[in-house]
Amino acid sequence: MIVRLLSALARGLLHLRYRLQLDGLEQIAAQGRGGILFLPNHPALIDPFIIWSELSRYFRMSALADKDQMDRPILRSIAPYAGVRMIPDPLKYGKACQAEVARVLADCVTGLKLGENFLLYPAGHIKHQAREDLGGNSAVEFILQNMPEVRVVLIRTYGLWGSRFGFGAEGRPPHVGRALGQGILAILANGIFFGPRRRVAIELAEPADLPRSAQRNTLNRYLEAFYNRDIQANTYVPYTIWERGGPRPMPEPATLNVYTAGELIPPATAEIVLKHLRDLSGKQSLAPEETLAGDLGLDSLARVELALWVEQEFGFPAGEDSLVTVDDVLCAACGQLISAGPLELKSVPTGWFDAHRVPVMLPEGRTLTEVFLAQARRGPNRVAVADQSSGVKTYRDMLTAILVLKPEIERLEGRYIGIMLPASAGAAILYFAALFSGKIPVMINWTIGVRALTHAVQLLKVRHILTARTLVQKLEMQGDEFGAIEDRFLYLESWRKTFPWYRKLAAALRSRTSWATLDAVHVPETAVVLFTSGSESLPKAVPLTHTNLLANMRDCLSVIRLRESDRFLGILPPFHSFGINVTMAFPLCAGIPMVYHPMPTEGGLLARLIKAYQVTVLAGTPTFLNGILRAAGGNTLETLRIVISGAEKCPAAVYTALAQKAPGAIIWEGYGITECSPVVSINDGHAPGTIGNVLPSLHHAIVHPETDRRVAPGQVGLLLLRGPSIFGDYLNYEGPSPFVEMEGKSWYRTGDLVSEDTGGVLTFAGRLKRFVKLGGEMISLPAIEDVLFRNFADDAAEGPVLAVDATPSDTAPELVLFTVKPIARETANKALRAAGLSPLHNIRDVRVVEAIPTLGTGKTDYRALKKMLAG
Repeated sequence: MIVRLLSALARGLLHLRYRLQLDGLEQIAAQGRGGILFLPNHPALIDPFIIWSELSRYFRMSALADKDQMDRPILRSIAPYAGVRMIPDPLKYGKACQAEVARVLADCVTGLKLGENFLLYPAGHIKHQAREDLGGNSAVEFILQNMPEVRVVLIRTYGLWGSRFGFGAEGRPPHVGRALGQGILAILANGIFFGPRRRVAIELAEPADLPRSAQRNTLNRYLEAFYNRDIQANTYVPYTIWERGGPRPMPEPATLNVYTAGELIPPATAEIVLKHLRDLSGKQSLAPEETLAGDLGLDSLARVELALWVEQEFGFPAGEDSLVTVDDVLCAACGQLISAGPLELKSVPTGWFDAHRVPVMLPEGRTLTEVFLAQARRGPNRVAVADQSSGVKTYRDMLTAILVLKPEIERLEGRYIGIMLPASAGAAILYFAALFSGKIPVMINWTIGVRALTHAVQLLKVRHILTARTLVQKLEMQGDEFGAIEDRFLYLESWRKTFPWYRKLAAALRSRTSWATLDAVHVPETAVVLFTSGSESLPKAVPLTHTNLLANMRDCLSVIRLRESDRFLGILPPFHSFGINVTMAFPLCAGIPMVYHPMPTEGGLLARLIKAYQVTVLAGTPTFLNGILRAAGGNTLETLRIVISGAEKCPAAVYTALAQKAPGAIIWEGYGITECSPVVSINDGHAPGTIGNVLPSLHHAIVHPETDRRVAPGQVGLLLLRGPSIFGDYLNYEGPSPFVEMEGKSWYRTGDLVSEDTGGVLTFAGRLKRFVKLGGEMISLPAIEDVLFRNFADDAAEGPVLAVDATPSDTAPELVLFTVKPIARETANKALRAAGLSPLHNIRDVRVVEAIPTLGTGKTDYRALKKMLAG
């Protein structure tokens, strides 16, 4: 009874906008009304309601629906009455939902055998282009394999391509709430019953030639041929009787810029990827443009497993939504993949564009907390931070949250408090809350591997790590392990539920009346502890003081001229020195609105965020910047005026792409070191190929690496630095001092080789120690060798049995193992993983040689190895 009432109500409401024509429904019903599998195409989010309301007149049935789409207030309440069964999206939840998906499909088969009817969308999502594309989806195949005799009815819907409930209208995911609201207003404007109606035709067929026993590819291509028999143009139908022009065709949605890996993919990496894809698909001949779903037959779960394999094998995250072609997998293996990110971009709150702005400046103060409070007093209701999850937060909002968190953090044991969060408004609030609580924030880098991570936490006796359960679950799903430190996690989602309501109310009142408790805080000298890799496999703890960070901020502000109209986009994680200072502490202390996004690899979404939030300043590594530039189309980046690039050399391709996509923007390329807070020098674009001039407060010297004597102008030497932004020393470290005495002063040895021209402009010439930069991280080659020597050493050998070096590439270096004994690449990488090193340390190629070249001292001759790699 309830179902009939709901379907009748739905038909009445839908009739106000849609003029329906059904063909074949009565004929299908006449042949029996039980045990039918209905398979419709999916042009828009509204078509399930149309089809369900019409089919319910003749059939009782259940529908399989995406559980996130159904997780809306009204839909949640009617779902049980409509027989909706929730099914998670494998592309979003990965292997964690594999068992649940299998259970739902098994229940579907059982129900069909008992005479129930089911409505299942083979595509699993609304179509993004005019053609329906099922890819390698396997749900229909699974049901037919388990019940070959089931009645199958195909449903083809015409007329909805161009609706606000689909991709056709704006070329992007539909915003359901906005579309409903606009529709209701249009109906009222039309006097309810007199509005224009979109013609929708629904055709039902029960084909006798359905290839029930065929393989997935054949079955899916058959269904696509049925759905795409007559491709409908993208059509706009006016919403009110007051609009002129009538129904009219619209341009088809633009597709994401196609990027071909081409020569950027090193040969050893390419062979690893292609071999894995051959084994996975059974297809021996592969072309870069072939799709994983359509051509290789990989369903959504297989693509999830493929994305996990890429990250575990190469160390670069790969969103399953972005692995579409063979070429995408090749790009992902080198960290060059464009990830589309979440489909739906939430609307930007109007508060973000608040016109009440003040000139950019760093107020006086000895600590970050003093400067932050002084900045907040310049306008407490000014926008401070924002992200897609938390919305927009003003300085007063941040102070309220800090006042709530302060007593809770103070209760936590230990001097140090761990923070493990991606770039986000929450991470910024938590960082300052820890400072105001008298704790020293320790930023946890989850990408360095379980052994190094455990060492980092135990080194400082960190007892509590503030993190998000969603982050930990996602990392665990990707194969990350946390071992002995997992019991130290304090999950924010459950922790904040313990905060009493009266404390929140008191905090809100105090943020509007008195900040005395915050003014009275005495913070430790150290503002943050970061971790950096050394020549060993274990990280070193780098304490940066308030003086260090503020000195670096004032230097940067004196060089880069920022405007009160500027808006920052922050994407680097706060465990990165660039991320914690340049894109978190600095903008908050200087009064620049900051919008964050936690996934720097989601180039497509980041480009849309830049446009939506009208971002003017973007900071990131060249790899992440390149992804944004490749994904951006049209005038998406027109608001950008400054792009700050750091952590690794910025390739010429990024400069070229920026000139094309954002002609009004310039690149400021920085050279920095974690121990230097981090910026050392900045190139404003006037000296291409250099790292620019050293910042004003720093003194530098270029010396011979062995004698520590200054070299002649223009010659290459070791860079030494001293100044207020240089750290004091590593914590709990028993290794050699990073400082040297020269000319009666203490200097920090950077380990980097540079030269200097007559204008004081530095040019980077390499690293003294053997490091390679991968994914923005410093990878220690001696650390890799140390692990491999422990596993594969030969006491009887006269010389070294192995050596590790990297191919000479600025964009995609490969780690190569030279060995005198046969060592399988997989075996070597297994040893590296067992030692706790991250996948970024994995060997890409193994070369067996008769002997490892050595110097007269008996040590490995790495110059000879470099020549072998270059040849």
